[in-house]
This record gives sequence, structure tokens and C-alpha cells, in this order.
Amino acid sequence: MNDSVYVGKAGKDAALDRGWLLGHFKEAGDPRHSEDVEIKWGVHPRGDERLQWVKGEHRTALLVLISGRFRVELPGRSVLLEEQGDYVVWGHGVDHSWVAEEESVVLTVRWPSVPGYAVGE
Repeated sequence: MNDSVYVGKAGKDAALDRGWLLGHFKEAGDPRHSEDVEIKWGVHPRGDERLQWVKGEHRTALLVLISGRFRVELPGRSVLLEEQGDYVVWGHGVDHSWVAEEESVVLTVRWPSVPGYAVGE
């Protein structure tokens, strides 16, 4: 077996780490550990929302709608993702928040993977 290979199921694995599949927060030596990129399989019930805006963003992000209806709030702009495959990209310095208008599944890719953005439960 090659220790640099990991095979999993996004829904099952995501449930173990608040949706995160890959990033700096995985243990060193785990093939899912990366300081270059973070990947999240986000499963959100209707009405789920970020508890506070991300401010002072130092990452670039891509968020892709898999299913549902999901709104991303950006300064001066609200982006509604409502068809499978709809996506939004925002870069360094762009604050954001979000809300699931319907039960939604989204895939988020952010880079680089840096600590300091988690909101307490």
C-alpha cells in the first residue's frame, strides 16, 4: 500500500471535519494535508449561514454548487447559485459570507491553506 494515496467518500469524510477534506488542518503525513489548497464538501440544511463575515481575506476561493440553492454575499454584491455547476470565484481581499436558501451541497476550493478563519460553534 502507498501511504501517499487516500481513497474516501466525500459525504462520509466531510462529516468528520466540518466538511473539510483537504488542507493545513489535516495531520502531517496524511495525503490530505496541504498548505497549498483547501477543499470542502459542504452539506448545508436550508437556512444554514456563516455566523460572521470573513474579513481580511488572504485566500482565493472557488465555490461550486452541486445541488440546492446557495447565496454568497460579497461586498456590494449578492451571488445566487441555483443550477448545478453554477460557481463563483473571489480573490484576495474580498470579504464574504453565505447562506443556504435551500438544502445545498457545495464544493469549495481555497488557496493557500492558512489557519485563522474558523468560526466557533
